[in-house]
Amino acid sequence: MPALQKTVSRTLLVASAVLVSMSLTAPAALAAPTPKTSRSAVPPANMSTVGGARLGQAGTQVNLAAGVPVLPKDLTARSWIVADAESGKVLAAHNAHWRLPPASTLKMLFADTLLPKFPKTQTHKAVASDLAGMGAGSSLVGIKENETYSVRDLWLGVFLRSGNDAVHVLSAMNGGVPQTVEDMNAHAQDLQALDTYVVSPDGYDAPRQVSSAYDLTLFARSGLQKKDFREYCSTVRAQFPGETKKDKKGKTTRGSFEIQNTDRLLAGDYDVSVYPGIAGVKNGNTTNAGATFTGVAERGGRVLLVTVMNPEKKDHNEVYRETARLFDWGFKAAGKVQPVGELARPRSAQPADGAQADAKAPAEGGTGGSSAKPVASASVGGGSRGMGIALGVAGGVLVLLAAGVFLVNRRWPLPDLMRRRSRP
Repeated sequence: MPALQKTVSRTLLVASAVLVSMSLTAPAALAAPTPKTSRSAVPPANMSTVGGARLGQAGTQVNLAAGVPVLPKDLTARSWIVADAESGKVLAAHNAHWRLPPASTLKMLFADTLLPKFPKTQTHKAVASDLAGMGAGSSLVGIKENETYSVRDLWLGVFLRSGNDAVHVLSAMNGGVPQTVEDMNAHAQDLQALDTYVVSPDGYDAPRQVSSAYDLTLFARSGLQKKDFREYCSTVRAQFPGETKKDKKGKTTRGSFEIQNTDRLLAGDYDVSVYPGIAGVKNGNTTNAGATFTGVAERGGRVLLVTVMNPEKKDHNEVYRETARLFDWGFKAAGKVQPVGELARPRSAQPADGAQADAKAPAEGGTGGSSAKPVASASVGGGSRGMGIALGVAGGVLVLLAAGVFLVNRRWPLPDLMRRRSRP
């Protein structure tokens, strides 16, 4: 009997070892962790190739050669991208098309979609229904029911404080959250941001809501073509309307309070310095998304966009430190490194002759897999102080590309940004 027990025990031990070994060597697709439950999730095998085949490959994509600086070694983000904002060339990327929760960086798409709809001087009186449906623990700017706000106030609340209450008020003005979500998804399709699926306009964690470093960079690049977008995202601090109160004599007064931009590369923090030449764009942080950030900066007449999603390292302000290191690398590498891809132009700005391949959107919640390689926007030659982002005004001359208005701005008002920043 003892011999039989020993045999059974040995058999169970061997079986257990085999099972453990199988679990360690099984294909990742059989048990792919989700962003919600694991920090060690791996990107899918098949990702979109919008912008170039290499951007659909997992891992780091960069063309290192003689004279090209090596990438920073201490990058822990699941996904990141470094791109020239004017030419659209992607200088380097890491899992660029990995579909991940975007957090409040999705507000860039929200702003790019809704900004043209309302003049900044238009006013709106907030009511209870405007503020309904916000997620628990949402970031707020402090909107009060029955108080009137200008559209400019609301956009400052969106950009500086990432106020979900401001997003919901603007959505109400747009016909409601469902209409706004529909508009955002349609605009994402036009921008060829095919990794993106919007469920909540404020970026609050929601089932199936995803974007990618590539798409967030497209949103920033498109938004920066708008003067108001540039103004709001580069504002460090502003006064926001407070609550109307009555004094003992029955006189009503309405004060204001200061709000400050939560973009730490723009406003600084005790452990992060203001990044030289930074001018926005948007940060985010939720349970599922971790920390996310898209930034734009100018140095030596060159404008770069960097997006970083969910650093594995969870130190305070880590997303900004990794962004700063990628900016440093990008400014050193620009003009030396061969690009690995490009940022797509909007479909509405595609050539009418059909030369541009049409990219199909991935299935809702899927991994995507378009093989289109959209051509990046053209860039006007020559430089000037305060370089512009693609698609704007170049010395009063409008450059029309193909069937759409896709313009190049060489006079982005960075000096004005610096003056705003220096105010006490």
